[in-house]
Amino acid sequence: MMHDDTRTRTRLDKWLWAARFFKTRPLAQEAVDGGKVEYEGQRTKSSRDVQMGARIRVTTGFDVREVIVTGLSEKRGNATQAATLYAETPESIVAREEAAAKRRAAALSAPVSDHRPDKKERRQLQKLRDTDY
Repeated sequence: MMHDDTRTRTRLDKWLWAARFFKTRPLAQEAVDGGKVEYEGQRTKSSRDVQMGARIRVTTGFDVREVIVTGLSEKRGNATQAATLYAETPESIVAREEAAAKRRAAALSAPVSDHRPDKKERRQLQKLRDTDY
């Protein structure tokens, strides 16, 4: 992927797609319009021009990434080329790792059954749920 040095701006939804935060441009556009992306701390439109050095906060699923734009491109390339378009902030990396560790710990503490409950077990579960404390 060639970084277009003559361009100083590119659309936010195109940049998010080229940087591989989203699989398709319509998904990127939907995320921006839905408030999942902040540009310099503000909600914005998908047609917003991205500039070098801008701080973008992207929420995808449970993960929140805060990145600084280091390159501009309107064309999608491979993952290594896309990674050169941004630099994730150290605070963002630490926060994502802590959140992932919490999710893993919560998943370990949740009970997992090896089978579906039968009729008797369903009644016991329902009785347990209906009990007031």
